[in-house]
This record gives sequence, C-alpha cells and structure tokens, in this order.
Amino acid sequence: MALTLPRRKAAGGETRAVVPAGPLALVLAVALLAALTAAVACGSTSVPAAEVWSVVGRRLSGAAPRPGTSDLIVWQLRVPRALLASLVGAGLGLVGTAVQALVRNPLADPYLLGISNGASLGAVAAIVLGAGAGGALGLGLSGAAFAGALATFALVWAVARRGGGFAPLRLVLAGVAIGQFLSGFTSYLVLRTGDEQQTHSVLFWLMGSLGGATWQLLAVPAVAVPLALLWLLARARGLNALLMGDETAAGLGVDVTRLRRELFTATSVLTGVLVAVSGAIAFVALMVPHACRLLVGGDHRRLLPVAALSGALLLVVVDLVCRTALATQELPVGVVTSLVGAPALLYLLDRRLGGEG
Repeated sequence: MALTLPRRKAAGGETRAVVPAGPLALVLAVALLAALTAAVACGSTSVPAAEVWSVVGRRLSGAAPRPGTSDLIVWQLRVPRALLASLVGAGLGLVGTAVQALVRNPLADPYLLGISNGASLGAVAAIVLGAGAGGALGLGLSGAAFAGALATFALVWAVARRGGGFAPLRLVLAGVAIGQFLSGFTSYLVLRTGDEQQTHSVLFWLMGSLGGATWQLLAVPAVAVPLALLWLLARARGLNALLMGDETAAGLGVDVTRLRRELFTATSVLTGVLVAVSGAIAFVALMVPHACRLLVGGDHRRLLPVAALSGALLLVVVDLVCRTALATQELPVGVVTSLVGAPALLYLLDRRLGGEG
C-alpha cells in the first residue's frame, strides 16, 4: 500500500503534502547524530564508532585521554570539522529560509543580496594582499571575510533605503548589482596573483572548504546559529505574514518595514559569520528551504527547525564525501553541493510547477 501524506490547503488554493514536523525533526536529529559519528569515524585512518564515542566521552567527562593517535584524530581534527559542518549547514538553512521570506522569493539566497560576494572579496583580499598573514589591519582571513560582509551589508542597505521604504525589489536589485561588482573585483584580485599556490588557495576558499576547522573557529558560529534560530522563531508569525504581502501583513499588526530591516540585518550578520569560517558554499541556502517547505509547509514555526536540521545533515554528509571520495586530494564542498543541488533543485521546481499545473 502506498504511503499517503496528509494534505492541506495552502494560500491561493494550492494543495501540498505535509509531514508532521515533530516526528520529521526527530528523524533528522537521529540521522544527524549518525552522520556526525560516521564523519568522525571515516577518513584516511578509520576509527571504530565505539572508539569515537569513547574518546568523546572521556573528553567531555574531563578524564585524561588515552595514549595513541585516536584521541588526536578524533578530538583535535575530526570532531571540530564535523561540528563546524553541522553549524554551517544549519545556519545556511536558516539564512535561506529567512531571505526567501524577506524578499518573498522562493529562489532567493544570500548571494542574491550580495553579502556572500562581499565576504568572498574580503577573504580573497586577505589572501592576496597578505592580511591573512597578519598584514593590513591584522584581521586574519575570517576577520577579513566578516568585515567584507558587513561592509557590503552597509552598502546594500544604503542603496536600498534611498528614497525611503525598504521594498523587496529594490533590495534585490541593489544586492544583485553590488554583488556582481564585488564579484568582478574579486576576479581581478585572483588574476593579479602571481603565486600558483596562492591562486589555488583562493579558488579552493571560493568554492567552500571546512578544512580549517578548529575548536577556536567553532566559538562564534556555535553562538550565532542557535541565537539566530531562536530569534527567527520568535518572529515566525511576522515571517508568515510577510509571505501574504505587505498590506495583509500590516493589517495583521506587523510593522513590515521594521521586520524587513531586522531580517536583513540578522541574515547579513549570520551570512558573514558562516562565509568567514567556511568559504562560499553554494545551493544549500537555496535548496534546503525548498525541500523542507514541500514537506512541512510554509509555517515558519515548523519550517525553521526542520530547515536547520536538514541543512546540518546535508553539509555533514557532503563534507564526508568531499574528504573520502578521492584518495589523493580533498574536494571543495561547494563543488559537491552544486553538483547535487542543481539537479535536486530542478526536480523540486518541476514537482512544484507540475503540482500547480
């Protein structure tokens, strides 16, 4: 017997399948725990799952680590990377969901607002001009990427606010135009590098990588992502109202301009944090909210937690594939997310358009 999902009427009369969000979140959480275990256990040197949890348990309990290489491999190298992948994936799922509500466009993601481009320019400038080695401004690679994101946020904000208001179309056009300009400047910096190793580092970073994960690097995203989830959940009613149009949202008592301003600020800051620690990872922020919305509907009280768990699970699995697919080298994360994300997004769009037809 085929499994029939419960269905409900969405806005405009569209009928969508809806999976109960609670059980789905529980399944995703269990799958994420299994994926994290596999990510730590698998690699050039395999570590049994029981040994993985033994090392983690001893570290968390404060017991002295056992002698040998397992503690170094598990605790110092692989656990920070797996946790960073889960945090970045969760953050991208949240950012994509929020941006799509912000501009009322299901095809929106942080690239559309130019923030990712600004962070990429900051990081590339750090690599090419030497700020990553403690040169100009002493920001470091992550600091330069975050500074680039904030500077872009301020520029897009200023352009979008000219003439008053905070219209979604003006915000998108400003973001696209400024993002393309910054992307061109980034390409210029890449071209002027004379060092082949430096060029390789730039391109690898631009395609996304979690190879630089450390316990110290985890600190900021470990605070920013949970706070962003709580903040967005507190505004879930306003996010739902935004999707029905500004006039309807205002009629429901939502201060549309203020909410959109707060959303743009929060998503810009979170995007800067994520790109600063992982590089530019494509398609996750675009694809994950789409897939989750088809499963649990558009209510952000259900959508946000499921999108965060789905993004975390996806990126942990993708990073594991990137580390283990080739014996001689590691694949950039953005390469795999693009190869998987583009066909998956086309499939989701085909299902949605087919359902509407």
